[in-house]
Amino acid sequence: MEVQTRVNVSARSSGFKKINFTQMKKLFLVIILIIVGGLILGLSNKKTVNNPVAILKTNFGDITLELYADKTPKTVENFLKLANEGFYDGTLFHRVIAGFMIQGGDPNTRLGDPVTFGTGGPGYTIDDEFVSGLSNVTGTIAMANIGTANSGGSQFFINVADNTGLDFDKPPSESSHPVFGRVINGMDIVMQISKSPVDSHDLPLTPIRIDRIEKITIN
Repeated sequence: MEVQTRVNVSARSSGFKKINFTQMKKLFLVIILIIVGGLILGLSNKKTVNNPVAILKTNFGDITLELYADKTPKTVENFLKLANEGFYDGTLFHRVIAGFMIQGGDPNTRLGDPVTFGTGGPGYTIDDEFVSGLSNVTGTIAMANIGTANSGGSQFFINVADNTGLDFDKPPSESSHPVFGRVINGMDIVMQISKSPVDSHDLPLTPIRIDRIEKITIN
């Protein structure tokens, strides 16, 4: 009986080890899948190439942008030139429409008459840089204009919805808006701004200010 007991115990112990090993393999596979899935999800919201990054320092919080210098070099060069000169410092998001976009970049918004908000610029315009595959979807930043081709200068907007009707391949093409970057961090700030109370001209009742724009150089 003593020998039989030992044999039974040994058999039960061996079975226990087999079950644990199988469970451990399954658990290991689950962990691997979770890690890989997390990496894929994380990478989908990260920069895919060595494009410059700009941080909009606002009184609501930071908004980090990847600027598509690889696809829209002239537009990005102009944006960074103005940012480096302090052109955007102290300007306001002067046009905010929930479910649509938030717009800024007008120097008139520093001290000017609100009637002039939306009409200011750097004193020149740049050519539209339209690129197939770049669409006005949620989280992208695009150039504002006056409704005609090549009329953008400094004003920009960030889409808070899929506004593909603003793309260059959708009519009317003369009022299309070229996309030149996207938000990679701070989209919650963008959405918060977009829901701010506004007046009859879509001007936020509480000023939403761009204190400065910081550029991060990526080597």
